[in-house]
Amino acid sequence: MYLNGADLLGADLTNAKLEGADLTGANLLAANLTGANLFAADLRRADLNGADLGGADLNGAFLNNADLTNAGLNPELYGADRVADLRGADLRNVQGITPEEIRKVARIDNTTKF
Repeated sequence: MYLNGADLLGADLTNAKLEGADLTGANLLAANLTGANLFAADLRRADLNGADLGGADLNGAFLNNADLTNAGLNPELYGADRVADLRGADLRNVQGITPEEIRKVARIDNTTKF
């Protein structure tokens, strides 16, 4: 599914099946992604500021350089063989998970902002 650059501002994507979707650069500002299946989805450079990702499956998701500022982030970040890639992501003021928990279950680097 190709949704790169899509404007999904405030969209209700509760329990959406977006496995492997290309959401590169998508505007998901304040979107409701509660319980969404984003396994292996490409969310690089996506704006997820204020989005609710509670219970979302982000196993293997690419969130490089995504803006997750103020997001509700209590997802599954890792699976048996894949972890979420949060290198360069902005995770300031994330709710529902601590920076320490993120460090244990996701791929980060020195450009990841906490």
